[in-house]
Amino acid sequence: RTTRGHRFMSRGEIDIATADAYEPTLLAEGKVIPNFAERRANIERQLLAEAAKQGALLNEYADLLDEVAALVEHPTVYVGEFEAEFLAVPQECLILTMRANQKYFPLFDGAGKLLNRFLIVSNMQVADPSNIVAGNARVVRPRLSDARFFFEQDKKQKLEARLSRLAPVVYHNKLGSQLERVERLETLAGAIAAQLHGDVAAAKRAARLAKADLVTDMVGEFPELQGIMGRYYALADGEGEVVADAIQAHYQPRFAGDALPAGNVAAAVALADKLDALVGFFGIGMVPTGDKDPFALRRAALGVLRILIEAPLPLELPKLIDAAAAGFKPGLLTAEGFAAQLQDFMFERLKNLLRESGRDGAVIDAVLALRPARIDLVPAKLAAVEAFRALPEAEALAAANKRIVNILKKTEGTPGEPDIALLQEDAEKALFHEVVEVAPLVRSHVANEDYTDALCALAGLRAAVDQFFEDVMVMAEEPLTRANRIALLAQLAGLMNQVADISRLSA
Repeated sequence: RTTRGHRFMSRGEIDIATADAYEPTLLAEGKVIPNFAERRANIERQLLAEAAKQGALLNEYADLLDEVAALVEHPTVYVGEFEAEFLAVPQECLILTMRANQKYFPLFDGAGKLLNRFLIVSNMQVADPSNIVAGNARVVRPRLSDARFFFEQDKKQKLEARLSRLAPVVYHNKLGSQLERVERLETLAGAIAAQLHGDVAAAKRAARLAKADLVTDMVGEFPELQGIMGRYYALADGEGEVVADAIQAHYQPRFAGDALPAGNVAAAVALADKLDALVGFFGIGMVPTGDKDPFALRRAALGVLRILIEAPLPLELPKLIDAAAAGFKPGLLTAEGFAAQLQDFMFERLKNLLRESGRDGAVIDAVLALRPARIDLVPAKLAAVEAFRALPEAEALAAANKRIVNILKKTEGTPGEPDIALLQEDAEKALFHEVVEVAPLVRSHVANEDYTDALCALAGLRAAVDQFFEDVMVMAEEPLTRANRIALLAQLAGLMNQVADISRLSA
């Protein structure tokens, strides 16, 4: 029942009368805020108040706040300062130094530019904090000096001159060096940029320099700055802004909700980087299993999907995978069927991504069942299926489509074209004529990417389809009649399932 509180501010040994008295007693006599949530809220209030007093902003601070709240018992916020000359160093370096090494909260102006002031969360509340503030300023100065030294030294050698140093850096023992990877990225990024009618030369240049900052002193000290420092060094080398921006953006998106690379050049390099990793590791059989994903392939797959969908980019996923695979030396990618396995993996990621965005599971299954090559068209197809599903004819057509699919599964060989001369029943003749009449309209809508209009045009077939199944025996004894009716159903199924597998909407 006896405890101690704050190392310096407590009155000494503290008697705790009851369990209920623990927190208030420790706070009053031990100068410790025992509740984490209260301690965190207390720090946040002080940080925001002090930042406002300084006419500054904190920007992102939640993660650091959680960490600091676990380090102090009786938090008090003070303002520190460093020499303005350090602001000549890229602010990302200074921010990372202060946050990661010193647990300081940098301050920013309204435009997001770093100020030469920061907030210290001290574990001491004193009347005169000058010694605490001076001590922290004295500690941070060598850190900032190191960052400035790394930056100035790195600028003495151009990124292009650093490429040879990537040769001994192993990317993976089965996939070669970082330099070999850069050569693949250069080719692939150029090919993607060409498909996007972008600046091929800029894309190839950005891909060539994208990994050069890995062998700089700054990135060696702060790996989190890879790409970011590449951009600064590229600009210092006289590279164009498009190239420099693409060097930084090719890692994006780094996490869920992160910004996407802006522009076709940056998108091409980002896609090349992720596709090379996915194809390479799947090609040597290094596939994520369970919760094990040491090469962050799930993140890479989601990055590819988000870029294709949200940009959006009119690229075909199978062709992108083939183009990435073509960059590897013959005989290197030995895993059997890795391309199909990778596509399955990516469609599974896409299904999860769409579900998390609130899309209906049956609608997602209907669209992805056709494994669309153009991922950028998936949202429009989902919207079309949702609109079709709301029609009164949808349920009956989905059920009929499911019945047709089951019939076709049991059929040997590939059905031919229906022969009008072999049509016997009025119901099959009526269905044939309606299919012939609506087919050009549906195909035109699909070709123009008007998927909602395409599916809605099919709604007019409901009566003819219902009557067909009511009056016609598909599996007739006479072989030619049976084959002709199966051919008619195959034509109908092909028409109905151009946008999505409508049978998936049937309960």
